[in-house]
Amino acid sequence: MPQVNRLRLLLSLDDDDRKAFLGCLSPSEAEELRFHWRLWARAEQLPPPGDWQTWLVCAGRGFGKTRAGSEWVRLQAKRNPDARIALVGSSISEVRAVMVEGESGILATSPPRRMPVFEPSLKRISWPNGAQAQLYSAAEPEGLRGPQHSHAWCDEIAKWDIAGGRGIRSWDNLMMGLRLGETPQVMATTTPRAVPLMRRLLDEAADGGVKITRGSTYDNAANLPERFVKEIRRAYGSTALGRQELDGEMIAEVEGALWSRHMLERCRAAGTVEALARVVVGVDPPASARGDECGIIVAGITETGMGVVLADCTVARPTPERWARAVAEAARAWSADRVIAEANQGGEMVGSVLRAADITLPLKLVHASRGKVARAEPVAALYEAGRMRHAGMFAKLEDQLCGLMAGGSYEGPGRSPDRADALVWAAHELMLGRQFAPRVTQI
Repeated sequence: MPQVNRLRLLLSLDDDDRKAFLGCLSPSEAEELRFHWRLWARAEQLPPPGDWQTWLVCAGRGFGKTRAGSEWVRLQAKRNPDARIALVGSSISEVRAVMVEGESGILATSPPRRMPVFEPSLKRISWPNGAQAQLYSAAEPEGLRGPQHSHAWCDEIAKWDIAGGRGIRSWDNLMMGLRLGETPQVMATTTPRAVPLMRRLLDEAADGGVKITRGSTYDNAANLPERFVKEIRRAYGSTALGRQELDGEMIAEVEGALWSRHMLERCRAAGTVEALARVVVGVDPPASARGDECGIIVAGITETGMGVVLADCTVARPTPERWARAVAEAARAWSADRVIAEANQGGEMVGSVLRAADITLPLKLVHASRGKVARAEPVAALYEAGRMRHAGMFAKLEDQLCGLMAGGSYEGPGRSPDRADALVWAAHELMLGRQFAPRVTQI
């Protein structure tokens, strides 16, 4: 039976008959079947029908966006020997590590007998039939000025460098060069973030100019470790960050907020944090014995004066003994120089509870003379100036930061921004404390 007819038959069978059918295949046929993407793909991972120029896959992490992009590129190369495909990512290293050589990249999804040749020095992939793909970085928009393409795959466009409008310039230069062949097309895959390029594409989609596929991490749960799915649901499922990163929802910025999602993404540290000169633990104790949360944030400052949020150790609905133990454990784990705790809501009781948990704990009690938002404004200015970093994702803390309004109100989750307030105390201690003028010593 011709192979294409066998594939159609397989698609029409139920599970039991499909297993029996697979058992009749020769080893070479079974190996070939592994690379028939339409057999294994979910419907939302396949190109939309109709005549389109731009297809945007806007979905949560783990949805299968990279696999969908790799398979779409392979399909264009297989169909068209004259295809000239642009592969564009936030950096050349990411294009290579994810789009080309990654677990779901082009090389991993290609059958051995149609394996393309990757030439890293030339930033080029060549297929046996003559089709080619070129690697580009969105951080270098001028690299896309001039080259012509018939197709393009742009990965994680919401991560593209927005400084100086580089991401949008890269997109515009790419689109202006997308003029080879009869039906040039571009596929963009990304987890949504409220950046200018994403907003522009969504506006174009509303006018019918862009086809959009949406999806969540949970759509691909069958192919993800059960423990991973359970853990991310627990950690992020109820947060705005979870709605963005897992559900693939575009979270709109709150007008007038001191922090924005865009600002926080820009301040997220990449790689290893440099050596720290000091570490403190900021604490916003609950107002009552059974308050909603005790905000506990660990932060440090580097030798070069960069503030870094290291951990969120906040505990929910704790007894005084429990939140005091959590503070002590955080201080020991991070070798903190000092614990900074607000004493307005409990006076010396706060100090007594903390000292009871660990008599050697270095402790500084602070009293708020201004409202939460007024205290937060200079800390938000540090973020705006690029002087603060987040060493990871702190979903619930970031939701609270984005709910602090410049006018003095709080419009975030929960009744009070306990985590945000703890961060503010830590940042004030590390970076906004009393500044001493340098002294000149005569020799």
